[in-house]
Amino acid sequence: MVKTSDELALMRISGRLLASVFEMLDEQDLAGMSTLQVNDLVDRFITDDLAARPASKGQYGFQYVLNCSINHVVCHGVPNAGTIIRDGDIINLDITLEKNGFIADSSKTYLVGNAPPTARRLVRVAQEALWHGIRQVRPDAHIGDIGFAIERHAKKNGYAVVREYCGHGIGREMHEEPQVLAFGRAGTGLKLRPGMVFTIEPMINQGSRKVSTGDDGWTVVTDDGKLSAQFEHTVAVTTDGVDVLTLRRDERPLLQRRV
Repeated sequence: MVKTSDELALMRISGRLLASVFEMLDEQDLAGMSTLQVNDLVDRFITDDLAARPASKGQYGFQYVLNCSINHVVCHGVPNAGTIIRDGDIINLDITLEKNGFIADSSKTYLVGNAPPTARRLVRVAQEALWHGIRQVRPDAHIGDIGFAIERHAKKNGYAVVREYCGHGIGREMHEEPQVLAFGRAGTGLKLRPGMVFTIEPMINQGSRKVSTGDDGWTVVTDDGKLSAQFEHTVAVTTDGVDVLTLRRDERPLLQRRV
């Protein structure tokens, strides 16, 4: 659960590499691409350009390097040659990367083309909710502080937080202790210590928080068919706060900004 300084240094490398995957995707026009094309693009970039391993490929029997969750798909969307990303969609891309034996995990919800204002607002609030959670991370804070801050921001904006899926410890394994819920009570749960590394990954629904898993055993959708958005970062507890290991260049101002 707690990483040594040497292990943290290696995790920072994995995190920086994974951030560069999203920076590459930021330059792509996703409209018209199939989700399988996006998967293959990321696969080549991680393996060929970064000399790293896509950690999701083969994990739990999953055949692909990422999850791609469009519109009402909450998480675990499976890449498919027949699923075309359309102008106006929102799509969450959830990607993992392993380098030097350590794994980083991150996701971003992209606005494709002329997404409507209601979708843009949901995506903005989902990203803000993640950062509200990140800002709770410091020594002697409680893990419940993270979920409390996330849910409070989502509810204040009229949205619901999915409860069936959560963040998690990460390192040599993709999923380690502790579980990091996107809801909770402030001042409760595990006390945070320097060296802990985990993901924070709120899934925010436009309507009800209720979700169901499709027949493929992977794809999770909103029961009411309304939109869902997710953002995720891998973070480390430091002696004086938090280090966002998967931080992208465009997010650096968010480290100081209050949302």
